[in-house]
Amino acid sequence: MESTQKKSSDSRVRKGDRIKQIFALVSMVGFGGSAIFGMVSLFGSGLSSQHQQKSAPVAVSQESLLAAQERGYETVLQREPQNQTALEGLANVRLQMNNQIGAIEPLEKLVKLNPDRADYKALLRQAKGK
Repeated sequence: MESTQKKSSDSRVRKGDRIKQIFALVSMVGFGGSAIFGMVSLFGSGLSSQHQQKSAPVAVSQESLLAAQERGYETVLQREPQNQTALEGLANVRLQMNNQIGAIEPLEKLVKLNPDRADYKALLRQAKGK
């Protein structure tokens, strides 16, 4: 009787091990398939986006870049009116845009914040046309 129970127990263990092996195999195949499918779709979309970029290049003018920078500096200055980096950037962008009048206000603030900086004073005189 013991041998029948042992055989039955061994049979159940082997059957359980076999089910675990099948489950592990199915899981690995599923994971591998989904990984391969993901990579194929990723590379496919990457190639198609590169093709679209080559066929329709976007021309961005220097003026629009400067205008975007100007808006960015103005946004920072709305939150932090004393931000010296934004003041300097705004003044430089406006000077590059040949907007001397617009560059005067940030330059005046820079001179007030840094009275010892001769370069700010020189730029302010240049913007005012003196």
